[in-house]
Amino acid sequence: MKTFDPFLQSVEDPSHRERLTMILQDIKDTFPELEPVIKWNQPMFVIHGTYIIGFSIAKAHLALAPEEACLEKFESEINQAGYQTTKQLVKIKWADSIDLDLIQDMVRFNIEDKQGMTRFWR
Repeated sequence: MKTFDPFLQSVEDPSHRERLTMILQDIKDTFPELEPVIKWNQPMFVIHGTYIIGFSIAKAHLALAPEEACLEKFESEINQAGYQTTKQLVKIKWADSIDLDLIQDMVRFNIEDKQGMTRFWR
C-alpha cells in the first residue's frame, strides 16, 4: 500500500480515508497479481501495463472507474447495490455500504476480459 500512501494521506476526512483504504487493501489482498499505481493523481490497479480499475474521491462520494464495458456488464448489480452511475463511474456515497463482492467481481471481469491486451485503456 506504500504506493497509495501519499494519496491516502491527502484525503482529509479520516472516515473517507479509512473506507478507501479498506477497498484498496481488499483488492490488493484478493488480486496480488495487480500492480498498484498512481496516475492522474488517482489510485488505480493495472496488470501488465493495462488498466483494471481506478478510484477518485469527491465531497459527496467515492468513485470507481472500471471502464464502460464493465459498467454495462454489472449494471443490474450496481443498481441493486443502490449506487449511482455515469457513463464511466460508479458513485458510492460516503454513507452507503461497500459491496466488496461486487467490486471484486468487476475487477475479476476486467482482468479476464482484458487478458492479453497491450494498451492501457480498452
